Amino acid sequence: MIARIRLVLASLAFALVVLLLVPIQFVLVKAGLGLRRKLPLLFHRSMLRILGVRVHVHGVPAQGRPLLLAANHSSWSDIVVLASLFEMSFIAKAEVAQWPLFGLLSKLQDTVFVERNRPGKTRAQASEIARRLAAGDVMVLFAEGTTSDGNRILPFKSSLFGAAQLATKETEAKQVVIQPVAIAYTRVHGIPMGRFHRPIIAWPGDVELGPSLLGMLREGAFDVDVRFGEPVTIDEASDRKALTRVMEDRVRRMMQTSLMGREFGEADDEGNSAILKPAKNR
Repeated sequence: MIARIRLVLASLAFALVVLLLVPIQFVLVKAGLGLRRKLPLLFHRSMLRILGVRVHVHGVPAQGRPLLLAANHSSWSDIVVLASLFEMSFIAKAEVAQWPLFGLLSKLQDTVFVERNRPGKTRAQASEIARRLAAGDVMVLFAEGTTSDGNRILPFKSSLFGAAQLATKETEAKQVVIQPVAIAYTRVHGIPMGRFHRPIIAWPGDVELGPSLLGMLREGAFDVDVRFGEPVTIDEASDRKALTRVMEDRVRRMMQTSLMGREFGEADDEGNSAILKPAKNR
């Protein structure tokens, strides 16, 4: 009974926030007003309260620009968690633009949509991301290219980092800062969230969005760790595959720290230096 009452109240609060803030953001975006970058912070912070999510931040976001955040991805709520921290935009698959409500919300936050199955559009899409980075927008890349079960990190895709390197070729930006970010859901109702409970949060590709949203609204009281790792700087000559390996390793280690409560070492110096070396076979 308590869960049902919470679901009803949380759903009503969710609908109220959407009805109040989305029309305002729509007008701000259409008018091109700067406030359109601030309002999403209020929206996402309100959503966290409704969902009952407490965010614990470890580390510091990089101050250098252009900045690309390379994060893992296990739930649609990752976007709400990250976007509640500071102004940022996301890189998402093209299908998201067609989703009811969430597609509209993504567009209102200046999301860049990419069609990964249409190679002919890859260059134009990468150029758009490069332009946004060079303009100072913080962009978030979910480098796995899909959602995981929340217990592990899937292999990062090196092709998804191409836009960052393109920014050093097509714009006035000579270097781009890449920072690893790990998102780990750790507790539910104050109890450590093991593999059994993580499906409450996790949203792998075969799970429908509606039931996942309702499940989180009904449950409430989650804790999530967001860890900002050591950033690296790349330029036109950097090795993209080495960059991908280091970002994946750092995100995996940070996630293990949150899920297992143990500190793991950072990527070694050889991995760091490899990023800045010209790739021999590109």
